[in-house]
Amino acid sequence: KGGSQVTESIQSTTARIIRQLYGNSEPNKAVLAGLRGASRFTDVQARSAWPIILDGLDDQYLSRDGIPTYGEQAIFTATHLYAVHQQGHDQSVYGSADPKRDDNGFPVFKALSMLRTRADSKTAIDRRVRQALALTNYEAVVNALGSLIGIVKATKLPLKLDYAQLAEDLYWFQMSYEQASRVRLRWGQDYYGTVSANERTEQND
Repeated sequence: KGGSQVTESIQSTTARIIRQLYGNSEPNKAVLAGLRGASRFTDVQARSAWPIILDGLDDQYLSRDGIPTYGEQAIFTATHLYAVHQQGHDQSVYGSADPKRDDNGFPVFKALSMLRTRADSKTAIDRRVRQALALTNYEAVVNALGSLIGIVKATKLPLKLDYAQLAEDLYWFQMSYEQASRVRLRWGQDYYGTVSANERTEQND
């Protein structure tokens, strides 16, 4: 399959899984709790999510040897982070960033850039983002993203993040060093590009 088909499959699968987890304002609390408690797709706590995640995956992303594929890893990580963020919120914290969908969602690093405008957050967010963008190891990046999502969650603002887009990014991040570098650049563009725009706006006010 071509790259565009892979992108569509990872994104659409993740979006469908998240919609199932949220359940039209009746979240699947047991599965969400399992996802929050699991750090890896192979963890015991993650087993409650296996039926939902594995059932909708295209055959090319399914593991047959007990070692999670890049697709399984990426979708699990994105849904794990969604579950962490969703806890304590009545409304879904997932929203597509695609302007055609009108979901009012934001890519993760664009949302972080928006939070940076809060005076008490600038230094901490800048430091965490710099650290995340310097990482090349997948598990280290996942841990860094967990900390960044924690910052978003702590604000208690009704921000919706595009976790389906994040799953796609994490899929490509695992493919090669070159692909990971492209993902990190896109994250940097989302963060620093928005920072520059915000700062120009503040200067013109």
